[in-house]
Parts: sequence; structure tokens; C-alpha cells
Amino acid sequence: MGGVTSSIAAKFAFFPPSPASYAVVADESCGGRLYMPEVPRRDDVEVLKLRTRRGNEIVAVHVKHPKATATLLYSHGNAADLGQMFELFVELSLRLRINLMGYDYSGYGQSTGKYKVLWCKGCGFELYGMPRARHVNTHRNSTVVSNFRPSECNTYADIDAVYKCLKEQYGVKDEQLILYGQSVGSGPTIDLASRVSNLRGVVLHSPILSGLRVLYPVKRTYWFDIYKNIDKIGVVKCPVLVIHGTGDEVVDWSHGKQLWELCQEKYEPLWLSGGGHCNLELYPEFIKHLKKFVLTIGKSKAATNGSKKTAVDSDSQSKTTDSGTSDASELSTELPEASRNSLDSRLEKSKKTNKPEKSRMSTDHVDRFRRRKGLVW
Repeated sequence: MGGVTSSIAAKFAFFPPSPASYAVVADESCGGRLYMPEVPRRDDVEVLKLRTRRGNEIVAVHVKHPKATATLLYSHGNAADLGQMFELFVELSLRLRINLMGYDYSGYGQSTGKYKVLWCKGCGFELYGMPRARHVNTHRNSTVVSNFRPSECNTYADIDAVYKCLKEQYGVKDEQLILYGQSVGSGPTIDLASRVSNLRGVVLHSPILSGLRVLYPVKRTYWFDIYKNIDKIGVVKCPVLVIHGTGDEVVDWSHGKQLWELCQEKYEPLWLSGGGHCNLELYPEFIKHLKKFVLTIGKSKAATNGSKKTAVDSDSQSKTTDSGTSDASELSTELPEASRNSLDSRLEKSKKTNKPEKSRMSTDHVDRFRRRKGLVW
């Protein structure tokens, strides 16, 4: 069953650029320091190779800003790699005054870790564990060939490896870390955010409710669905900014709106009028609102830390026993929240019902094969 799930996920979610837009080379004159020949070399950029818990080796880039007080961990969309994202990463670091770590998923760019699937070249049917001989006997004029694809589970291991690197190699604390997920990158972003309770913030850029909901307006979560963000966003305990274009024809605007409605700590969302799926960075409001978010949560975190320190100092001086109320307040934030089995039904009340939602098959300018086989998220 797990193999079937992974195959469905890969078929609809992943389109790594082929060939990769960059290479990784070791400069022996600089002690073997890694660099990417296709992009300008910069002293403030470090290229790394990280080992994940699933045994893959992924490529990451760290962009350093001299006045940074926060670090942004960026998970890109499903049809890009680091070579294509490099200029944006540098620009975001400069404009937001933050350190930025971006990475390629297993099977993307120069990262290893694609898994093998079999499919019939004649009929296009993917063999979810079906014996090759049996299929060939059924389709005698067809040939069975192998292909390699990334997987959902790998992306979770990938972001965990980058998170571990930021903490151990760069000394980044959770309260200094902002997670950023674009499109399909919202999957690993929300997954990590649901497991780390003290993050500074989360940015969701054209996010998805789940993989299946991009294709069809289903009202429940099925076992074979992927990136079940709708079931995880409610346990994220930090400020969440959602950015979505109202003219997005790949991932409908309703995905971003519903995720925002389910957030515990909502930040003012940015709905870009007429914005599509791959052009939001071109809008002036994009960087302005993003910068405002980074500054706001930075001040909020500093104020929170300051108030905690004052409270500790006051308690140590007075040595009173009046801390019971404070302790009760802290414990209350750890109480388990209500079951989310009926998320879709609760959200239905806030949706307009006078216009049925259509199947969200991609209408981006992609080639015929991608139009037939999947989506660019």
C-alpha cells in the first residue's frame, strides 16, 4: 500500500528540471569548498551537501546577511531547482536582512534519491507492483521501462536534514527561524512547523490544502492523499502569513484562504488581485508585506523574550509563591486542541456555494506531457 501511495504522489507532485540547471564543483584551491559554476560566486553564499535520514545526499545553499537577526528556511515549488532559485534567494536575503537557507529535494538538481518505478511505454500505465511479465503478457506489443522519481517521504527527511544543519552548524535557534513554503513546498514546511513549537514564523506562498484537493474538491482526507496540510496547520503554534494570488489557475485561491482560516495565530494575509501561481514576487506588495511580517514577528519575539526575562528576575527577587497563575497560563497553551476530523465540514460554512468548484488541472504554460501527467505546483 505504501508503494502505491508513493507512486501516486510522485506522478502528480514532482517535476524536477531535466537536466538540472546547475552543477556542484569542489574548488581545491579553497580547501575543497563547493560552488555552482552556473551562478555568480559570492563570499556570502555557502554550498553544502547534507545527508538525510533516508540515506540521500541533498544540495543546499546558505546565504548570509551581516545584519541578520533571523534565518529563513525556503522550500521551493515542484518544478524548480536551486540554480533557478539562486537569484531570488540572494535578493530576499538582501531585502529582508535575513540569512536564508534553500535546498533541493531528493531527486532534484544535484541531490540524490529518486526511487524506481516501472511503466508501460505502450499504454502509459504505471505498474504499482504488478509483475512485469504479467503486464507484458497482457500488452504483448508494449515494452516496460523504468523511471525514477522523487517522493513525499523524502521531502520530509530533506527539510529535517536542513533544519538539523541550521541548528548544529549555524547555531540557529527555533525562535530565530522562519519557515517558508512555496506551493508544494508548503507540505514539508507545515509538516516541520507542526512538530517544532517555538518557531518565529511561517510563510505559506500559494500553498495547497493537500495534493488531492488540488485536483478535485474532495470533502475528506483519503489515505492515498499527499501533503495533508489541512490536517496539520491547526497545530502550528507560531504566526502564519499566507500569500496567494486571486487569479491562480494551478492552486485555487481557496486553498490559501482555508489554510489561513485554520491557523492558530493568524497574521494579516496578502491576497494579490489577479496574481497567478508563479509571478507573485513581481508584485510590489509582495516584498513590502513580507518585510513587514519579518519585522513584526521579530519585534514580537523580542518583546516576549524581554517580558519573560523580567518575570524571572522579579520572581527571583521577591521569592513569592504568586507564580501559580503564570504557570497555569503556560500550561493552558499545551492543552491538546479539538479533533479536526470535521475540518472540511466546518470550512464549508464560510465558502460560497453559489458557484461549484471545478477540477483544478494545471493551465500554466507547460508542455503537453505535463498537462497530461500532472501539475506544476
